[in-house]
Amino acid sequence: MFKIFNRLKKQTVYIPATALLTCLLVLAGCKKAPNEITGNSQDDPQPTALVQIDATKRYQRVSNFAASDAWACQFVGNWPDAKKNAIADLLFSTELDINGQPKGIGLSLWRFNLGAGSAQQGEQSGIQDAWRRAESFLNTDGSYNWQQQAGQVWFLKAAQQRGVKEFLAFPNSPPVNFTINQKAYATDGNPNLSPAKYDAFADYMADVMQGVERVHGIRFNYISPVNEPQWDWSDGGQEGTPFMNEHIAGIVRALNTSLGRRNLQTKIDIAEAGKINYLYEVADKPNRGNQIDAFFNNTSPNYLGDLPQVSKVISGHSYFTTSPVAEAIAARKALASKVASVPGLAFWQSEYCILGDNAGEINGNKRDLGMNSALYLARVIHNDLVFANASSWHWWLAISPYDYKDGLIYIDKQTTDGNFYESKMLWALGNYSRFIRPGAERLEVQLSGGPRETENLLVASSYLDNAQNKLITVLVNQSIKPVPVQLRLTGAGLKNINGYVTSETSNLKPRAIQNIDEAITVDARSVITLVSDLQ
Repeated sequence: MFKIFNRLKKQTVYIPATALLTCLLVLAGCKKAPNEITGNSQDDPQPTALVQIDATKRYQRVSNFAASDAWACQFVGNWPDAKKNAIADLLFSTELDINGQPKGIGLSLWRFNLGAGSAQQGEQSGIQDAWRRAESFLNTDGSYNWQQQAGQVWFLKAAQQRGVKEFLAFPNSPPVNFTINQKAYATDGNPNLSPAKYDAFADYMADVMQGVERVHGIRFNYISPVNEPQWDWSDGGQEGTPFMNEHIAGIVRALNTSLGRRNLQTKIDIAEAGKINYLYEVADKPNRGNQIDAFFNNTSPNYLGDLPQVSKVISGHSYFTTSPVAEAIAARKALASKVASVPGLAFWQSEYCILGDNAGEINGNKRDLGMNSALYLARVIHNDLVFANASSWHWWLAISPYDYKDGLIYIDKQTTDGNFYESKMLWALGNYSRFIRPGAERLEVQLSGGPRETENLLVASSYLDNAQNKLITVLVNQSIKPVPVQLRLTGAGLKNINGYVTSETSNLKPRAIQNIDEAITVDARSVITLVSDLQ
């Protein structure tokens, strides 16, 4: 998904010497100039922070961390074996090298873009960028070719070989065979699928669930039939179509029937809202917002909560709601409260990349392989997990050829071969995805005595992995100085702590912690994951 913003202009401010002297003499009335990234002065000392974890207070159970194969995997999956295997290792591997260094970030779910067939249409598709067109398994005569989407299927199998156990398929648009305008994008912001085609679209998705498993050995755990239905998708930039809530309900009911008829266990994921606030309020999209009530309130005409194939999950995207920090936290608390009003309902943050400069908190739109974007991303993940109680967190483009902050791994825009480049965003996500495994439970964390969370300097969250008898704690230090922290756990004892650091010079670099009773240093501008054995 792409929506581009102009970067905020910056100005050089000159301070008269008299004013500077006054500032130095009257400290109480003059704040120090903030650092652009950290929000604190380089001269501020960092006191020891106490990270108090309460194992008796538990919140959501983590389901997975993920990224999608749109759109580059259709090409990269056909690159030379050595390069595409190296990329797959970075995304999926949970192995350690002989020095204890993680080889990859261990994603636990992989999102598969179920193309609408714009790639077969070529230039006639109206989508000018060939990298944003997508193949379809469905031929124009209604037959299936299971050798289509070969590059993407390669990544499905590579993920499975490296231990990924969950897969989700998502179409951005119904196949062009079924759409009103025979294109993979909409006309004038109108839904591009007539109700008469809901059953055909549903049967197609169910056919793909069966066919990919039969031919390629991959079982899709989830199918997400609509994507960001709030947007118009009429500019031909990529495949997509808007839908009203009533249209989504019609499609999901047809899909529920089609999956059930085939005795498939695939669950339906709804509704991939373009912003998280569309889940709990109407906002600026009448009939396309307030989706928790629309689909999970049994008084709603669009109620879907009693359908056996529908997952008890509401999914949304964190775009345009991550800054400023106070507003981001408020929106996530509002979402968590609304989700909690529906017994058993969970929230999945199912797509995000960094768009725009986010109230000046991030440096423009362009590609950034360094820590500025990585630190921002780490805080977004923290806010989604801690304040929105997200049980899953998904990034947008696993592999990007673009000059935007949309990729974990970047590549040359070449279809048959090229170079690839790791970003620090890849490894910052890995501080969560590699260590917080499916089934881990988030615990209560109180941070005190050091740089406070409201100052955007240090954030901490902690997770209990009962299966491995481990405690996983992630700390993000946006400060330009190291911060000492003291870890304390209520309800259990700790031993054998190991750290994994992502910074300008490290990618999940192992760090042994010799004495768990002493303060642990969190390096400046870094993310560290502490993995502890429980006594």
